[in-house]
Amino acid sequence: MSQQAIKETIDKILRGSYVGPMATVKNNKPHSRYMTFFNEGFTLYTLTSKETDKAEEIKANPHTHILLGYEGEGFGDEYVEYEGKISFTNSDDLKKELWNDTMKLYFEGPEDPELVLLEINPIAIRVMNKKGEAPKELEL
Repeated sequence: MSQQAIKETIDKILRGSYVGPMATVKNNKPHSRYMTFFNEGFTLYTLTSKETDKAEEIKANPHTHILLGYEGEGFGDEYVEYEGKISFTNSDDLKKELWNDTMKLYFEGPEDPELVLLEINPIAIRVMNKKGEAPKELEL
């Protein structure tokens, strides 16, 4: 598979799969939780509260591992394995762009002072599990 084909496959998966587990490090052990992601190219974004365990975990170790795209059909489902480094950003424009009303369960609105945007920049991205083929890594 060419690098262009890998890019196209990753782009397709990221555009079509918004929810997946994100791992951080808690007490020197992996800790995962499901998050909703938005992408701009190969950069991922997610919204969270400043007052969560994950925010503290990220401050201590900004590295993450995310899985996106698995649809539960079993062996052969293509998915993305994404290693990244997280930074906190307070882009009001991006918060407004990513905001949706289901977030009202947790926040007053995109201007809520507890709302923070996590920006995840890729370190490595692989396409996994395509009908028994070896993983395909994107050259970054």
